[in-house]
Amino acid sequence: MLIINEKQIQETYQMADAIQDITAILKAKQQGKIDNPHRTVLDFPERQASSLYMPSADLAGDIAGVKIVTIFPENPAQGKPTTQGMILLTDATDGQHVALMTASYLTRLRTGALSAIATERLAREDSKILTVIGTGAMAFEQVLGVLEVRAIEHIILVNRTPEKAQAFGGELEAFGVNIPFKVETDVQKAVKQADIICCATRSNDPVFDGRDLQPGTHINGVGSYLPSMREVDEVTVSRTDKIVADDLAGVREEAGELIHCAQNGNWSFDGIHGELGELIEGDKAGRESEQEITFFKSVGAAYFDLAVAKGVFAKAQAADSGIEVKM
Repeated sequence: MLIINEKQIQETYQMADAIQDITAILKAKQQGKIDNPHRTVLDFPERQASSLYMPSADLAGDIAGVKIVTIFPENPAQGKPTTQGMILLTDATDGQHVALMTASYLTRLRTGALSAIATERLAREDSKILTVIGTGAMAFEQVLGVLEVRAIEHIILVNRTPEKAQAFGGELEAFGVNIPFKVETDVQKAVKQADIICCATRSNDPVFDGRDLQPGTHINGVGSYLPSMREVDEVTVSRTDKIVADDLAGVREEAGELIHCAQNGNWSFDGIHGELGELIEGDKAGRESEQEITFFKSVGAAYFDLAVAKGVFAKAQAADSGIEVKM
């Protein structure tokens, strides 16, 4: 078995790789070649903690995987991370477990790749201004994903703590992103200027007013992943011309803003334009006019993790990276 840590993954596997591999697995999903059972959640009420087990299989690629994520909110007080994750890969031709790798970076990367793929098909080609609402850990790869597919000229950063947004901008510069950024404390101004908006928060309340959206805006919403969470408001949902899901089954169960609208009777899931894979395969149209407002909603799925883990494994083998362990 090959053991691959976070540093080794980052050295061999980048955003362009993830976009390529996620695109391939979205196509495989549309062709009925992906098995993605419902995840299993074990709760530990005394610690308000959970352990999630998310299996999937690429039937065409003869490989399977399971991502295991633990969420223990009390950990930071002990100097430990709240979220910890691993991905185990299995050869589906003989049942051998071939690789074990850390999942934190890959989760952020595959989510950024999904937004990149959606942005390429839904954002205006002349989009120049990217507004990022929420500058936590998930937001960094959101920016990198958008920059892969659009010639952004200015980045606006919004966070409840402006100092964190400023630090985030510094991290982008240190990474080599040579695009001017501005920290904006007025969310209304940030939204009105945006061609593309990336929301990466864990908010239970909408983070901007949908009335401020300008015609032609594209939104990527990746932060809310529970029915109780809502990054966008009902006005945004009602004004959106095309809502596209990363995985429709997951969005129906986990996308809080859409569940809220459906429960209020102001919208139904029949209003979803389609899944991202349908846009890739050409079964559904992407952007069709300069005036459309589009919204990509991502809650994640195990087969996205499988796609990038499979890619990492191939890269590690080619680069002779990782540590080979006999079990």
